[in-house]
Amino acid sequence: MVKFSKQFEGQLVPEWKDAFVNYWQLKKDLKKINLLNSNNNKNSPTNHQNSTSLSNTLITSIRKFTPFGHPHREHDIIHVHKKLASSASKGDMYETELLEQFADTNAAKEFFSFLDLQLNKVNQFFRTKEKEFMERGESLKKQTDILIELKTAFKKQRGKGAFSLNSKEDISMSGSFTSDEDSVKDKTEQEQLQDCTEDLEKNEVAYSEGTISGELGKSIRTKSEDSGKLRSMSSRSFSFQGKNLKINIPLTTPSRTFSAISYIVWEDLVNQSSKKCGADGGKLHINKTKLHHAEKMIQGAFVELYKGLGYLKTYRNLNMLAFIKILKKFDKVTGKQVLLIYLKVVESSYFNSSDKVMNLGDEVEELFTKHLAEEDRRKAMKYLKPTERKESHSVTFFIGLFTGCFIALLTGYVIMAHITGLYKRQPNSVYMETAYPVLSMFSLLFLHFFLYGCNIFAWRKARINYSFIFELSQTKELKYRDVFLICTMSLTTVVGVMCVHLLLLTKGYSYAQVQAIPGLLLLMFLLLLVCPFNIIYRSSRFRLLRVLRNIILSPLYKVVMLDFFMADQLCSQVPMLRNLEYVACYYITGSYKTQDYGYCMRAGHYRDLAYAVSFLPYYWRAMQCARRWFDEGQTSHLVNLGKYVSAMLAAVAKVAYEKEGSIGWLCLVVIISTFATIYQLYWDFVKDWGLLQMNSKNPLLRNELMIRRKFIYYISMGLNLILRLAWMQTVLHSSFGHVDYRVTGLFLAALEVVRRGLWNFFRLENEHLNNAGKFRAVKTVPLPFHEVDDQD
Repeated sequence: MVKFSKQFEGQLVPEWKDAFVNYWQLKKDLKKINLLNSNNNKNSPTNHQNSTSLSNTLITSIRKFTPFGHPHREHDIIHVHKKLASSASKGDMYETELLEQFADTNAAKEFFSFLDLQLNKVNQFFRTKEKEFMERGESLKKQTDILIELKTAFKKQRGKGAFSLNSKEDISMSGSFTSDEDSVKDKTEQEQLQDCTEDLEKNEVAYSEGTISGELGKSIRTKSEDSGKLRSMSSRSFSFQGKNLKINIPLTTPSRTFSAISYIVWEDLVNQSSKKCGADGGKLHINKTKLHHAEKMIQGAFVELYKGLGYLKTYRNLNMLAFIKILKKFDKVTGKQVLLIYLKVVESSYFNSSDKVMNLGDEVEELFTKHLAEEDRRKAMKYLKPTERKESHSVTFFIGLFTGCFIALLTGYVIMAHITGLYKRQPNSVYMETAYPVLSMFSLLFLHFFLYGCNIFAWRKARINYSFIFELSQTKELKYRDVFLICTMSLTTVVGVMCVHLLLLTKGYSYAQVQAIPGLLLLMFLLLLVCPFNIIYRSSRFRLLRVLRNIILSPLYKVVMLDFFMADQLCSQVPMLRNLEYVACYYITGSYKTQDYGYCMRAGHYRDLAYAVSFLPYYWRAMQCARRWFDEGQTSHLVNLGKYVSAMLAAVAKVAYEKEGSIGWLCLVVIISTFATIYQLYWDFVKDWGLLQMNSKNPLLRNELMIRRKFIYYISMGLNLILRLAWMQTVLHSSFGHVDYRVTGLFLAALEVVRRGLWNFFRLENEHLNNAGKFRAVKTVPLPFHEVDDQD
């Protein structure tokens, strides 16, 4: 049977852990009381105990009756006082008074004092979160009402447009822009405005129903800087039910970004013509696409609100259970009956008696089902309460099966490679120049993927909510067993194909006959990655492709945690990307047919491409930092951008030194790489991991640690420092005996991948602690409609 403390820790909301009842400290206080009772029992004589017990029994019996013969209330052990708090936000406060002597009264006072503190903390936190979610709920109700009215108006408008124009084009509601400084004050200016915008309304129908007025306003304030101006380019304002409202669609995609940039140019043209046509020279469209985006935003906000309400219900139930358990233990240890007395207070306290959360949850289900799920409750609950995918024992079986096959095949491959002497230094080794890069590329890729599976396992053990941080779907996210299955299955396939390729070479087949095999292996994996059929984790494959698209098209896409986390992984896979570029060149140019493996090294444009591949990951990451600075306005993102610029320069210098080999390039590599390494180490320890805090209670660490053994942090910092210095191999030219330099390069690249796997754990630990410090367990989804003042 699982102990309640482990059950309690396993079910609580990780980000709210500090707000839950500190059950573990209460257990420690009870152990202290129990230990004191045991010592007192050992030190006191038996007859004294009997006499004391008899006297206590007589006193208790007498106290049960009043002089008038009525039974006295059995509340003589403790009495819980209810006090009004100084502020309304804190609510009522509770304080327990001991009415009977305990074996150790001071220890009992400390216990109840801490218990009262926990009860007050739970009530205050519950009240705060309840208020937050109630405000979200009210806001979402208003958003839903606006959306329903707009959709109804749009349907009516589309019907009128189809009847009058007989057009198949998408009809959009349109209105005029108004400037922030100027407004239309009289009818003459309105008539001039209509004359000026008449040419722009040829294929559109203006909507003028009572719910939505025909005059729409521009919500963007005039700013001196274009960056601040562009941040609000997705906003448009209009009049709705007598209020000025603003529709705000975030610039998360390139199309919206380009639209915002083009709007800057359009606004300039409108301002230039404002003298002739008035301030309202532009057109605003609330079309089907914008309504669809607004609906998606409201839908996502409802899902997060419902999730938060579910967390709050869990918070209430677990805390209630914790109070019951600890009071039962107290009764058992002390022999007093305080459970019923204190439990009545807990049951009547705010966190257990308030039903606002339950009511709001029912309202959310009703609204979502009616307006966002086409009145299909089953469809609505799939969004609001998705069921996690069950783990199958067959996955574990196949992991073991493929692991055994991989070890056997790898052993056979190593033996054949050793017998044929492929990995020894040779002047012109066709195998090392052509087939080995494919094996090296897959080895680095799936080593990284294996370490990601280890990260998931460690995050789950440490109760780090990586799913929330990465915004992964509970029904589609990869578990660590899934990751291990993909790794073992893929590596078994790769090593098996390379064994067949090497076996054919040892049987006397020429390279021209078998050289297509590694290329076909790579092509098979690429086709599997983009396969549209629902096989082999399609949702995860497509999610990976979307993330890669976001990275490559940086800074056009809004950057989220998963995007820049993945871009950081690519920064550690530069050798793998260079191998991929070389293999692609080798097979696309047809060099594998002529065995001219040196063509890709001689051709100028392919050599330049190798330079580009070396610094592209750092460039993408730098562009993400620029986009985050643009969106958030924090200068720390610009400082982070400088780190990737220094890494970019170091990567280019290394490639140039490998090509030229001159002493000048060597000095440049040493200088730039040293500066970049110091820069990266500082950012790793201080910013990404949150360590090296001088005032921390844990020397050179931070106050909050997810791992109990502190030495692990010190060892990890040392390993990160050592592995960051792997670039020194470029200067020292170290090698392992007579092994080919490419094998040495693979080993060093694998060390960087291992360093990145170590970095991943502590990076997400720090992110999780930041969320926990702010009690942030659900996303704050931006809402499309906002009320603006007339001055805006």
